[in-house]
Amino acid sequence: MMADTSPKFGTNTLQVLQRRYLLRDKDGRIIESPAQLFRRVAKAVAQAEKSYGQVKSVDEIESGFFEAMSNLEFMPNTPTLMNAGTKSGQLAACFVVPVEDSLRGIFEAAKATALIHQTGGGTGFSFSRLRPRGDPVRSAGGRASGPITFMTVFDKTTEVIKQGGKRRGANMGVLSVEHPDILDFIWCKDKEGFLSNFNISVAVTDRFMHAVKKNQEYNLVNPRTNKVVQSMSARKVFDLIVQSAWKTGDPGLIFIDEINRHNPTPQMGAMEATNPCGEMPLLYWEACNLGSINLARLVEGKKINWAKLKKMINLGVRFLDNTIDINKYPIKQIEKVTKSNRKIGLGVMGFAEALVQIGIPYNSDEALAVANRLGRFIKIEGHESSQRLGLERGSFPNFKKSIWRTKMHYKAMRNATVTTIAPTGTISIIANCSSGIEPLFAISFVRNVMDNTKLVESNQYFEDAARKEGFYSDNMIREVSRSGTVQRVKSIPKSMRRVFVTAHDIHPSWHVRMQAAFQKHTDNAVSKTINLPHNATQRDVGNAFWLAYRLKCKGITVYRYGSKSNQVLSFGEKSKRWINTVADSEFSGGCIGTVCPH
Repeated sequence: MMADTSPKFGTNTLQVLQRRYLLRDKDGRIIESPAQLFRRVAKAVAQAEKSYGQVKSVDEIESGFFEAMSNLEFMPNTPTLMNAGTKSGQLAACFVVPVEDSLRGIFEAAKATALIHQTGGGTGFSFSRLRPRGDPVRSAGGRASGPITFMTVFDKTTEVIKQGGKRRGANMGVLSVEHPDILDFIWCKDKEGFLSNFNISVAVTDRFMHAVKKNQEYNLVNPRTNKVVQSMSARKVFDLIVQSAWKTGDPGLIFIDEINRHNPTPQMGAMEATNPCGEMPLLYWEACNLGSINLARLVEGKKINWAKLKKMINLGVRFLDNTIDINKYPIKQIEKVTKSNRKIGLGVMGFAEALVQIGIPYNSDEALAVANRLGRFIKIEGHESSQRLGLERGSFPNFKKSIWRTKMHYKAMRNATVTTIAPTGTISIIANCSSGIEPLFAISFVRNVMDNTKLVESNQYFEDAARKEGFYSDNMIREVSRSGTVQRVKSIPKSMRRVFVTAHDIHPSWHVRMQAAFQKHTDNAVSKTINLPHNATQRDVGNAFWLAYRLKCKGITVYRYGSKSNQVLSFGEKSKRWINTVADSEFSGGCIGTVCPH
């Protein structure tokens, strides 16, 4: 067994570890170190090997898991870090719960939500099956209050549970664009603080998007009767979605037909909702475990170490598959559905730092080429790893009904899905890297974590480069911290300004194109925030939506800087403009202003 050593963490990272992850005794005193945290998780997850006759190799596999986490090369999702090896034992981050059109069904879903949030999970719901406001309720002889009223039940449930004070409660609320209450839904978060534990997204269809393009009307359908109750201008509804997203950051869009075109188990039902940040479309009662490879740690000599990345992919797939077996599920139905498909979500973080080390600007065709190569490599190696596990341990129970058997003609597949790009909020703080595939948010910024704790962070790669190139000074750092960007600081060489671009230096089209580049190779979906400067227009939002649709993203989240008073990340001054611009024809998902549980 290797010694329990781990890297030296900065003040901000230690604060997050102490507040959210390190175990405490009954009196609230911390009783483990970061190294002991990683050992606890590695030991617990490695125990799954015994179920497959791998008793002799358990210690070796445990050491591999521990080393990957200690070296900050791989990190599982927050519930695994919090709960592995504890009495709770609930390791999954993502859940989708059905909300049926009855009082009993609604409150059964609320009960399930409480149990899931109590263990650190996040929940997604489609409210599209609920009858619209004003519809008759026969049992009471009255009128239905509609989906939005019942969403407040789930919001309050989340607020009450508070997930043990360790993790921000998070939900995704989805409503079909064809639901009669769609206009109320679009504007339901207009008043800040209402449904504060929800991200919301409109599930738009190809049919709707085509109607928008052709300026046609489309039908609103009562889900109780399945009858058309009204026709509306598709373009008017689209413009209202754009207006609300510009104003508040909500709603996002879910391209529901694109999601179901890639449903690996279509015979088991359609997917109608996602987890809170949108990267995991799931069937009802399905859960998923996520983990991310830190690309920032895999660059050597300005090149990605592909052999090391392959090793991390194999390790990550095995780790996440193991978590399915040792997980203590909050509800039996969730365990049954989850184990029937064994979905996992292996992704990346630290992509921005990897580009910086290679010397490539995020907003460039070269960066898109790196993204495509990375995505393709991770998909191929991840699928091969899952196939090997399928031959070794057996395929997921619904394999014969899945596209892997019926269309791809695989001989085995352990997991119905393998790859995901998650936002990696707090686990990227632990790993000391940028979130998911996001660009650097700012060279210096403030991160707002639970209970409005504010952490000031600066990019270490920039500071190291400044010292190496001889232009570092305290005055320069102070100047950068005022706006978060290096683009206006003339003392910084142009070559450095070109590489160290931040989220608000980048025209939104690059954000969308980067999301699409990874989505092309991702089984599940990609969580990515499309950042807009404070002075962005509604046209900018609409253009981003259309580009995401055309490039076959599965969803999109835009966020105009400062449109929420309490956002997760911020810097000294509001970004007033884009440093680089591209033509509007260029246009025609992360967690900035959203509820982020990661």
